[in-house]
Amino acid sequence: MADRAATDDPNAPPAAWHTLSWVEIEQMLQTGSAGLAEAEASRRLARYGPNRLAPPPRRGPLRRLLMQFHNILLYVMMAAAVVTAVLGHWIDTAVLLMAVVVNAVIGFIQEGKAEAALDAIRAMLSPHATVIRDGTRHEIDAADLVPGDRVLLASGDLVPADMRLAAVNELRVDEAALTGESLPVEKTAHESEPDAPLGDRYGMAYAGTLVVYGQASGIVVATASDTELGKINRMLSSIQGQATPLLRQVDRFGRLLALAILGLAAVTFLFGTLWRGHSPADMFMMVVALAASAIPEGLPAIMTVTLALGVQRMARRNAIVRRLPAVEALGSVTVICSDKTGTLTRNEMTVQRVVCADHVFEVDGTGYAPVGDLRFNDHIIDAGHYPALALAIRAGVLCNDAHLREKDGLWCVEGDPTEGALLVLGGKTGFTQVLGDASWPRLGVIPFESQHRFMATYHRDADDEAWIFAKGAPERILDMCTAELGHAGEQPLDVDYWRRMATDTAAQGLRLLALACKRAAPRDGSLCFADMEAGYVLLALVGIIDPPRDEAVRAVAECHRAGVRVKMITGDHAETARTIGARLDIGVGKPAITGAEMAMMDDAALRRVALEVDVFARASPEHKLRLVQALQANSQVVAMTGDGVNDAPALKSADVGVAMGMKGTEAAKEAADMVLADDNFATITAAVREGRAVYDNLKKFILFMLPTNGGEAMVVIAAILFELALPLAPAQVLWINMVTSSTLGLALAFEPAEPGIMRRRPRPPGVPLLSGFFVWRVLMVSILMMAGALGLFLWELDHGTSLETARTIAVNAVVAAEMFYLLNSRFLLASVLSPKGLTGNRYVLLAIAACILLQIAYTHAPAMQRIFGSTDLSPDEWGRVLAAGLLVFCVAEMEKAIIRRTRLAQRLGIA
Repeated sequence: MADRAATDDPNAPPAAWHTLSWVEIEQMLQTGSAGLAEAEASRRLARYGPNRLAPPPRRGPLRRLLMQFHNILLYVMMAAAVVTAVLGHWIDTAVLLMAVVVNAVIGFIQEGKAEAALDAIRAMLSPHATVIRDGTRHEIDAADLVPGDRVLLASGDLVPADMRLAAVNELRVDEAALTGESLPVEKTAHESEPDAPLGDRYGMAYAGTLVVYGQASGIVVATASDTELGKINRMLSSIQGQATPLLRQVDRFGRLLALAILGLAAVTFLFGTLWRGHSPADMFMMVVALAASAIPEGLPAIMTVTLALGVQRMARRNAIVRRLPAVEALGSVTVICSDKTGTLTRNEMTVQRVVCADHVFEVDGTGYAPVGDLRFNDHIIDAGHYPALALAIRAGVLCNDAHLREKDGLWCVEGDPTEGALLVLGGKTGFTQVLGDASWPRLGVIPFESQHRFMATYHRDADDEAWIFAKGAPERILDMCTAELGHAGEQPLDVDYWRRMATDTAAQGLRLLALACKRAAPRDGSLCFADMEAGYVLLALVGIIDPPRDEAVRAVAECHRAGVRVKMITGDHAETARTIGARLDIGVGKPAITGAEMAMMDDAALRRVALEVDVFARASPEHKLRLVQALQANSQVVAMTGDGVNDAPALKSADVGVAMGMKGTEAAKEAADMVLADDNFATITAAVREGRAVYDNLKKFILFMLPTNGGEAMVVIAAILFELALPLAPAQVLWINMVTSSTLGLALAFEPAEPGIMRRRPRPPGVPLLSGFFVWRVLMVSILMMAGALGLFLWELDHGTSLETARTIAVNAVVAAEMFYLLNSRFLLASVLSPKGLTGNRYVLLAIAACILLQIAYTHAPAMQRIFGSTDLSPDEWGRVLAAGLLVFCVAEMEKAIIRRTRLAQRLGIA
């Protein structure tokens, strides 16, 4: 389309517009200073189409709704509904089907929200554009722009299309959303090298970026889907969302369980009819009872509740979860790929070093709050006692166009962040921050221009003496200076010293500014470039950086202890990225890889590098996406953080996409699974901890639920094998599963995180939901429950008890075993024989109390007796029920003690 504007060949490769001069582009696009003729613009509009991002094809609402039922969890619930319908328990059927519908509706709504990511990118295109056509200036709908149009840009404009700049006047463009560059980029009209990354193409302005200062004119070279924004939109459209590790595990678990239940039911039916000679009708009811006992009806509901509770706890920690499964997925993360600016750092430029002729000062404090001390040799000093330092700070405050404001207790900078850092330094040392102060009024100014690389202002002090202050690139300011200000006054300029200090400061990843002054008035009374040639006194070099958040440093250390690798991916330069990484203990002693280097690697090489290297700089959207996919190809579970539209494809592709809530674009938020309300990396670490706790609780529930189902199934199988009366009727099985199991199991969703949860290694991504230890525990407890229930059932029948009473005792024995086993299940290996273990979760105690009341009603309420065929029990019979429950509790605690003492926990991978 627009990228191929110079040729009629649709298969021609896109032009490298940034490598061409604007004169060459005028010739290629057949345009000039008068712009296109209206007729030609109309012809090109018909050829290339409107300058808007077309929405991708979407599934219709009905198909989207039907696809929500294609879920293994819902299959399990629907199978349970069929079983209850066969048994005639219509209330249970209605409840299960209602749960299925609710889950499907929630998924339908969430999918609709996910598609809003593409809408957010399309909304980034400017609605209007100022163009020159037929030599006349017009304001048109940006959708009508075509390649070859000449567009005018001014401060505050959204760039409406990809443009090659032709004339530039102090243009600075905020490209953070597209490239990740933390500072506005100074633009020129010059061409760039062919291999220049997107952030270094200074002669280009890209659609969706914001002009923060200056003016320019340029020629449209790409519109709609051929813009860099359009390419990101295409990438995002092509990415399929990733299923979380839990859903993949549950899917495998559900399939295996469904196959096992169907196989067991078929074998049992054939065994009973062909060998034992039972009628098909009787065996069908027995098989239905077996299936009812084996299907974990409560699993989908408990999963949803557990994840929802995790969502609530994360919200209290400023992590807003947009998609429910992401709660648990955070707990399985093995790698966090984090953006630098605003996430690991404050996105607030801060002066950290001031180099004067005789002293080097360090500056405390981070961010825009004017709070912090200046230090020399680790001692706090008063800036007023150091003339060169004091004058340098004053120069930085006065030769400045930014403003420092306090709003609702928060400090912010209006204007260039680097100039804001100088104002904050002035605030820390007590200098006025109000430009035009009566004691030092500004009488003239030379604005910063990229070709001159400095800014200058003319002032008079309280004694009416004239001063010219200048700030800019160190090499440019050095050329203007003939002296330096030392502690004892002016002295000859030591150029070697200043160059050495500039190199040393830059090596620490700090951006450099030089400050100088001249005690003289402009020659003609008005400040001009002729006044900037020589005679200046160098005051200081200032080192500025966007510092790491203190809490991010601690959070990265906690991630490392938890076995989670942290990788920093940024659009900034490699030197800055390495420095910040070192301060955060990310990639120490390792090289930083740039986007250009990544682009030269094939997928196999990138997979190797992705595991070894931790700092990636000058990364484009394609590089970030490839990096995430390379890590996933290495069987890593990846969380990706970001705030710009350039991060959206990687956010969507990652196992967990995390967007910034305060400074993030809508495109990033809509593509993400979770949004950080405080833009703080430490919040991600807290969310990982919460995710691990959620997964632990799900494992505890499954480990609690399966033995219950297994014990019931074993009771039914034993009755069929030995031609016994069924100890549990189908309706009684459903009572146990839907009432007691779910009631008790729900309490485990409220379990707090176990101590040391963040000292564990992440679980391997491919690990099955049921480990060997889990299978053993399920089998052991199932056998214990079967022994208790079936043993009491047979003992009662042998002593002449009625079938109804024996079944009532069997049901209560299973339920009593569940209640005691619920206490065992609070800790996988630790003993619960302590006040914390027995009473540490009040929801467990409430669930047991509720279950006791339900069982008393089941046993003694006349209405329940009529429905379930239960009978009253004597105190002796209740005592035997209690003994069956204690058997499970005691053996389970003994098993945990043996594992702890024999150090099997490490070998089993559960410690």
